[in-house]
Amino acid sequence: MIIAIDGPSGAGKSTVAKLLSKKLGFEYIDTGAMYRALAYKAFINNIEINEENEDTINEMIECTTVDYYDNNIYLDNENIESLIRDENISIGASKISALQSVRLKMVNLQREIAKNKDVILDGRDIGTNVFPNADYKFYITASEEVRAGRRYEQLVSEGKQVNFNSVFSDLKQRDKNDSTRKFSPLRKAEDAILIDTTNKDTDEVIGEIADIIGGRNVL
Repeated sequence: MIIAIDGPSGAGKSTVAKLLSKKLGFEYIDTGAMYRALAYKAFINNIEINEENEDTINEMIECTTVDYYDNNIYLDNENIESLIRDENISIGASKISALQSVRLKMVNLQREIAKNKDVILDGRDIGTNVFPNADYKFYITASEEVRAGRRYEQLVSEGKQVNFNSVFSDLKQRDKNDSTRKFSPLRKAEDAILIDTTNKDTDEVIGEIADIIGGRNVL
């Protein structure tokens, strides 16, 4: 079974997907972290992420392994989960995921990882592109202010020195990048169930999704 959860940055979809995967006993795959891993490798190799450098980025990917298991992302067999969560990598991930050749390769990898498993995947185009025939599709969102606030609090809790206005600006830029890219932009699948988390906590959202799935005798 495949459960697809899409939505913009800061909506809470990754947290929901992780906790729901434990509730259901499914494997969780954070597809956004896969793009963050590629952005991180480009960053440490001083490769600027843009269309002009797409050939160079493709060459980098050819000698790169990316995997996701036990709620951690691995780049070239190294756990880099703690290295890919700052705002520079977030923006880089948005840019690198807009490159069509990169996205095609990652989609194939995501499909391979999920093959013959019960999985929950969250990202920007899971229900529209990666798994258009997913058993369940959800689109999780929230207001810009709430999403920026959540991101700001997360970064502060990690001991990072950040400014709310900067976080808010970065989030709006990422929203724009994700929703306007030419190939596989962020959008709600026509058959996805919309869940607005602006005024809901994580337990409420998980309960809502579990009720929907449970109504079809899954839980």
